[in-house]
Amino acid sequence: MSEPSPDNSAGSGARIVDARVIVTCPGRNFVTVKITTSDGVTGVGDATLNGRELAVASYLQDHVCPALIGRHADRIEDIWQYLYKGAYWRRGPVTMTAIAAVDTALWDIKGKVAGLPVYQLLGGRAREGVTVYGHANGQDVAEVLDEVAQYLEHGYKAVRVQVGIPGLPVTYGVSKDKLFYEPAQKGIAPSEATWSTELYLRHVPGLFDAVRGKFGFGFHLLHDAHHRLTPTEAARLGKRLEEYELFWLEDPTPAESQDAFRIIKQHTTTPIAVGEVFNSIWDCQQLITERLIDFIRTTVVHAGGITHLRRIFNLAELYGVRSGSHGATDLSPVCMAAALHLDLSIPNFGLQEYMRHTAATDEVFPHTYWFEGGYLHPGETPGLGVDIDEKLAERYPYQPAPLPVNRLLDGTMHSW
Repeated sequence: MSEPSPDNSAGSGARIVDARVIVTCPGRNFVTVKITTSDGVTGVGDATLNGRELAVASYLQDHVCPALIGRHADRIEDIWQYLYKGAYWRRGPVTMTAIAAVDTALWDIKGKVAGLPVYQLLGGRAREGVTVYGHANGQDVAEVLDEVAQYLEHGYKAVRVQVGIPGLPVTYGVSKDKLFYEPAQKGIAPSEATWSTELYLRHVPGLFDAVRGKFGFGFHLLHDAHHRLTPTEAARLGKRLEEYELFWLEDPTPAESQDAFRIIKQHTTTPIAVGEVFNSIWDCQQLITERLIDFIRTTVVHAGGITHLRRIFNLAELYGVRSGSHGATDLSPVCMAAALHLDLSIPNFGLQEYMRHTAATDEVFPHTYWFEGGYLHPGETPGLGVDIDEKLAERYPYQPAPLPVNRLLDGTMHSW
């Protein structure tokens, strides 16, 4: 435990007496913050930044956790502003992921002190359950169709489809392990993949024709282009896919240039979703206020926690943009639980991505949320309803696992 920081402000709430960072790898790396108050109440927050986990762990250990000791745990907004404005160097994925972990842990504590699940503190239920989508992928169209059938049999009401592209040795979103797709690979140096937009654009429309032809239109269908297209290419793809009524086309083009999405919207009515790499409201302000997207995919762990993500969703509601938060396996059950509480309470919910974790991960992070009939439910346990088994976490030490990089067939670096 560090020495208390100088916080002489008035207040009767419990103070933070301990803040620790736990790094564990039950199949893949996770970073967790655990905060303890003077009343003995604990809260957990997810601080995982896929492929850059130790950068966040160091930021937390060296700079954030020592500054928390002695502060009032119930002052969530003040602590958020303290960590955001007090660092001077604002935003960025490392900083905002660290802030998110602290913020989420404080909401967990507040719920436990109140004796209520966090969604009740956010205004209560706006729906009965959180609609989630799964990932159906395969090396060829036939394999994808088999996977879609399994998801529909399990009650999913929304399915994302990805298919291998003939002529490319690997394709984003396609894996041998269908339930636990994990792009980060063990080792020091990242693996390299190759890409051809021409091959992709020729092949992928046939996938949607086959899916709709076999299963009809009774469920939501999604697809991720993973930032790999130009705005013109994305507009062309969106227009070709209109007849298949996609729920959304995800990340069609890199979002550094928000104005680029205007070109896409001018040429297609296929809904657009973007934002899993965003970490602040400023990253998506133009996209939302100018109605250049239909779904915002920012998530608790990378966008400053529950406090800041709620600001983003509040802004989005004013412009008819719905939520569609990222939920891949690099988000620990801590983040998934936090996401569900927020999803349940906001008026403009769209969909929640849900990739199941391995049995080992679920053992390290025991939780009360569950899947049933196409929906996830956060449970009624006070707080987030999730914890970390620290002794079990110690059995799984950190293992370097960078994300891949991507090159065109001629060797040019390209968006992964």
